[in-house]
Amino acid sequence: MKRVLALLALSLLVSLPMACQPQGGDFEAGDIETAEQRAAYAIGLNLGNNLRAQGGEDLDVDIIAQGLRDGLNENEPLVSVEDMEAAIAEMNEILAARANEMATAEGETNRAEAEAFFAENGQREGVTTTPSGLQYEVVETGDGPLPAATDIVRVHYRGTLLDGTEFDSSLGGEPVTFPLNQVISGWTEGLQLMTVGSKFMFYLPAELAYGSNPPGPPIGPDSALIFEVELLGIESMQQ
Repeated sequence: MKRVLALLALSLLVSLPMACQPQGGDFEAGDIETAEQRAAYAIGLNLGNNLRAQGGEDLDVDIIAQGLRDGLNENEPLVSVEDMEAAIAEMNEILAARANEMATAEGETNRAEAEAFFAENGQREGVTTTPSGLQYEVVETGDGPLPAATDIVRVHYRGTLLDGTEFDSSLGGEPVTFPLNQVISGWTEGLQLMTVGSKFMFYLPAELAYGSNPPGPPIGPDSALIFEVELLGIESMQQ
């Protein structure tokens, strides 16, 4: 039990940087002055944020505080280890079910927004829709060769959600290099339409991107994605 608490504290301290303001309680902002107090507050704040993010906002804060005090002071636990383990397992099941419900609802919203977007976007001049559902728009046309799916390519890119939120970009840094057949299928298909030196806009439905299992926020389940992609070169061409 002590080791779990210590690891929890360490993991919370590692994730310290957060732009959150105190929300009130027994202490005011000016009351937290020493390094020890700031560290203690940071652990508590991060614990609260993490629990809220996982759907644990209904947990009794006073009982959490009692558990922390008992652990720090080596008091006899008020609940048996067996009961605690069973309760945590039950809570994990509840939180997992709640998370699945939220993901399903979010996915339905994202699919509806994507359907409306692609219906309108596909009517714009210059936008082409392929049989797979990929939509693309030529920004610049290069005069180099076309890559094959088995080639390794070098690109610059910027990815956004439908609302313009940027989730990834190589612009301002080094280009990225990767085997074309080891990325999301929308990129594998779309880049084979580009000659080296070209810049395209890709509009990817969720089934050509991450589907219902995204890598994490801000990309939600069944999110359509927009990419600006420039094909800089082919590092290794198929023989």
